[in-house]
This record gives sequence, structure tokens and C-alpha cells, in this order.
Amino acid sequence: MSQLPLELPQRPALGRGDFLVAPANESAVAWIDRWPQWPAVALALVGPSGSGKSHLAEVWLDLSGASVVTPADLVRSSPDRLVRRSRAVLLEDAEERLDGEGQEALLHLYNLLAEGGGHLLLTARRAPKRWPLDLPDLASRLATATVAELGPPDDALLQAVLVKLFADRQLQVTAELIEFLQRRMPRSFAAARGIVAAIDRRALAERRGITIAVARAALANELESLEAPED
Repeated sequence: MSQLPLELPQRPALGRGDFLVAPANESAVAWIDRWPQWPAVALALVGPSGSGKSHLAEVWLDLSGASVVTPADLVRSSPDRLVRRSRAVLLEDAEERLDGEGQEALLHLYNLLAEGGGHLLLTARRAPKRWPLDLPDLASRLATATVAELGPPDDALLQAVLVKLFADRQLQVTAELIEFLQRRMPRSFAAARGIVAAIDRRALAERRGITIAVARAALANELESLEAPED
């Protein structure tokens, strides 16, 4: 009888040497490597969920020693205090939950960084010009941000990401299994992350190794859940 595996948090490797560079992301990597010689105050890393935005932002944190804030932090904490801690600030998921008060705080933070020669790194699904901003002054400033897009992976990158996701969980897999998954799964980093987690859970529950049979069953369940209509 299979047992329900205990869900333990997985800590991915997020160093610069762990970031996989490919045509889909090489422009964004180049912009991060150019810091602090950015042409604008703000740089926006833009791409779908799981495309590597947070990993690349972690690389920039190591380079810059930046402070990390969330949209909620902008309202709770004074922008002046944030800038006093560091002249570089990372704001992840920047387009989420930016209400009127949050937009005012972001404008103030942007102005303080601009005046002090600092920088702001934003991560988001869409470029700032497509955000639903109600504050014209903020919209005009963010329109000057450099936009670095992270696109969907090609075959080679998707296979490399799968290998890395298994390695983050200390799991060794064959090249045959990686190719099996790459040919059948959706072409996205988010899908890769979910599928690897599902395979790991099934292997633990069944007390088996990571085989193609285990992968096939986990992949089928994961694809079925992705296709299931929402209530």
C-alpha cells in the first residue's frame, strides 16, 4: 500500500552559476550583469510564472545588496526608511495589489532612488506600460524603465531546467526520462516545476525510484489537473 508522502519544502539552488542561460533569457541576464551601468532608474524583468524572474532577481540581490520589498511593504513601511537601508531596491510581483496608496508609495520610492542615484528592479508578468496604473506621474516614470523579457524555453533549455529541478530535490534521473517529459509536457517553467514535484511525490508514495512508469503516471495526473475546468 502506498503512503501519503510528507510534503517538505524544497530550496532551489539560486546562485549565478545555477542560472541556465539560453536565447529565451540571455538578454535579461545581460542586463543584470550590466548593473550598475543601467540607462534608467528602473529595470523590469518580465515573463510568465516560473520563467526565472525570481532566480535572476536573487542573482541581482547578491550583486547589489539591495533591499527587498513587496507591494504590501510599500504601504506599511516608509519609502525613506527603505532607501536609507540601501540605494538598490527589489520589488517582486510589482503589478500585483498596487492600489492607490501603494502607487503613491512606489512613486515616492522611485523619486528617492532617482535623486540618490539608486536603482529599482521590478519583476512582473507584464511590462509596466501595461499595468493598470491610476497615477499619471508613476505611469510616466515607469514608462522609462528598461524592460528585459524572459520568454518561453526552447527544447534544450526546458530539458536543462528539468534536470536542475530534479537536482534541487537531490534526485538523479536519466536522459531518457528527461526527453520523455520534454516531448509531452507544456512548454513552460511553471509546468516543469509542477510536474517534477508531482513525480517526486508519486515516487515517495509508492516507494519507487524515478522511472518512466512513475513519470508517465504523474504526468498524466498533472496534465489532467491543468486541463480541468475551474469551478
